[in-house]
Amino acid sequence: MNDLTQTPEMLIATLGARARAAAAQLSTASDAQKIDALRRAAQALRDQAPQIIAANARDMENAAANGLSPAMLDRLKLDEDRVLATAAGVDQVAALDNPLGSVIDRLVRPNGMELSRVRVPLGVIGIIYESRPNVTADAAALCLRAGNAVILRGGSEAKESNRAIHAAMVEGIVAAGLPADAVQLVPTTDRAAVGALLKAAEFIDLIVPRGGKSLVARVQEEARVPVLAHLDGINHSYVDGAADPDMALKLVVNAKMRRTGICGATETVLIDKGFAQAPSIVNALLDAKCEVRGDEAVQALDSRVVAASDEDWDTEYLDAIVSVRMVDGLDEALAHIAAHASHHTDAIITEDAEKAERFLNAVDSAIVMWNASTQFADGGEFGLGAEIGISTGRLHARGPVALEGLTTYKWLVRGTGQARP
Repeated sequence: MNDLTQTPEMLIATLGARARAAAAQLSTASDAQKIDALRRAAQALRDQAPQIIAANARDMENAAANGLSPAMLDRLKLDEDRVLATAAGVDQVAALDNPLGSVIDRLVRPNGMELSRVRVPLGVIGIIYESRPNVTADAAALCLRAGNAVILRGGSEAKESNRAIHAAMVEGIVAAGLPADAVQLVPTTDRAAVGALLKAAEFIDLIVPRGGKSLVARVQEEARVPVLAHLDGINHSYVDGAADPDMALKLVVNAKMRRTGICGATETVLIDKGFAQAPSIVNALLDAKCEVRGDEAVQALDSRVVAASDEDWDTEYLDAIVSVRMVDGLDEALAHIAAHASHHTDAIITEDAEKAERFLNAVDSAIVMWNASTQFADGGEFGLGAEIGISTGRLHARGPVALEGLTTYKWLVRGTGQARP
């Protein structure tokens, strides 16, 4: 048991030392053993569903009393279907291909030395997240399968749920003969523990924040450990003049309204002035109960459109609100995206393959799409299984980060007695 009288720095140092030792054990564990651990953990989640749901009920009661918004309450809530879906997600990670040991490339030097780069675990990963207790299982499963130990720090609003899910995961891990310290949950909701985790470079190799803008901003500002994250999802759908009208209407409404609160939702729609069916897209958004904030040209299309401010073009709404602008062709669309995008996900809708290829090459975002909804910006939809998050950075991993993104590589050199002249 952890001594809760320790300072946050002492507590994180204790957890970090244990995680380092567990990571060393995981590095020698077989993939079959890790798969067994995850399958046992998934079954433990199913077996302990009543206890998990009861713990979640306590969180829900406290969260409602503290005035948590309906949207946040929905993210927090667990019922039998959601627990079973969480367990299925752990099983899905167990079924993924093992990235460890795979050879990225190999070459033989003129002197006969053989060099190869192979995938290896990162080591110890810290996950800081809010609200969604299923992240406890998803993050634990992905990190373990990629050979990493993980330290989880969930939000105070989900503390009982997180503890129950963590207990089930550890039960499966230990039953498979792997160390319990491979997956640790910070036992305090003291915000100072987050600060200590962000500075624990001796023990933590990577920090992944999962939560709102304020959390991610704090992590990026305070961390002394590499951070894998995105701050905003200011995503664009550009309707080119050569777009198929029916496809454009379907994709724009889906990209904005399927789920407005996810990071892959479109927040700004750009419409080519040469696209004659622009009114039908604006009308469809309005009829779907979406507030449309537009420039003067868009306001002229429907009296229900609200005037867009300068701030709207740089806003991630995460709500049924969208900003819409008419642009003079692809060049103006690209200029707007370059000025206002958050490098997360941007899409073009067009039947002109030449324009599409130019858009795909010119837009500097982690995910760039042609004739597809930005709502597909998700590791599961990319065939990666559960994701640890989406990265908009340029180093290490970019886009949906799953197993491969939780690995690094090392060089293996095989010689036959070569000495450097």
